[in-house]
Amino acid sequence: MIRRLFLPLLIAVFFAAGSASADTTLLCASTTSTENSGLFGHILPLFEKKTGIRVRVVARGTGAALEMGRRGDADVAFVHAKEQELQAVKEGYFVNRRDVMYNDFVLVGPPADPAKIKGVNSAAEALKKIAESSAPFLSRGDSSGTHTKELSLWKKAGIEPKGRKWYMEAGQGMEKTQRIANEKRAYTLTDRGTWLATKDKDTLDMVIVLEGDSALFNQYGVMAVNPEKHPHVKYREAMELINWLVSQEGQHAIASYRDKNGNALFIPNAK
Repeated sequence: MIRRLFLPLLIAVFFAAGSASADTTLLCASTTSTENSGLFGHILPLFEKKTGIRVRVVARGTGAALEMGRRGDADVAFVHAKEQELQAVKEGYFVNRRDVMYNDFVLVGPPADPAKIKGVNSAAEALKKIAESSAPFLSRGDSSGTHTKELSLWKKAGIEPKGRKWYMEAGQGMEKTQRIANEKRAYTLTDRGTWLATKDKDTLDMVIVLEGDSALFNQYGVMAVNPEKHPHVKYREAMELINWLVSQEGQHAIASYRDKNGNALFIPNAK
């Protein structure tokens, strides 16, 4: 009799536990650069093994990733446009933003370098030479972190490129933009991580024509969607991911990710 009474209760507890376990998938809105570079494929299995929390990444441009968070369509954002991120925190859409890692942007183009950029140290000066020579330039054109950086460099150069015959927009992620630029023999701005991870795989006939300008610094940050704005988000799991990324273990995982030549794709810098 007692067994008959307790059996339904045990079954209910079992299925409730199974349901909770099945609902441990965290939705991360991120950028195409972190996805294309292969970083997530390296670090997320380590996090999932430690915590049991699965992470599903939706890779978009930073602008689109931030919009997902604003709408409550993601639990956490991992992007690279710090001014936009801080503004979104100020507006109350995100909380607990942390610096995670950095790399830099590089300007790549045809080996012949028709705009004669090699030897130039300033990204703004390089863009001026592209404009003066009417050499083809391909923009991401997708409100991503890379596109935002590119537009800031054109502004610094005092040039409005939109509408010029030599200026094209891909509306694609970083890896696809590199391929299109390669086909069109055009210059483009890319993050070093994606460049190192994909240039050999995609057999790109392009070279870095400018690097090292401090204006090309590329900071990545992570932040949780504000549960006060969107009570349904998995805030606890989001904070587990954030805390792991900035922990010694997470930072080491990022530092250990390298291309086949041993080059670091991202440099951890959580404080």
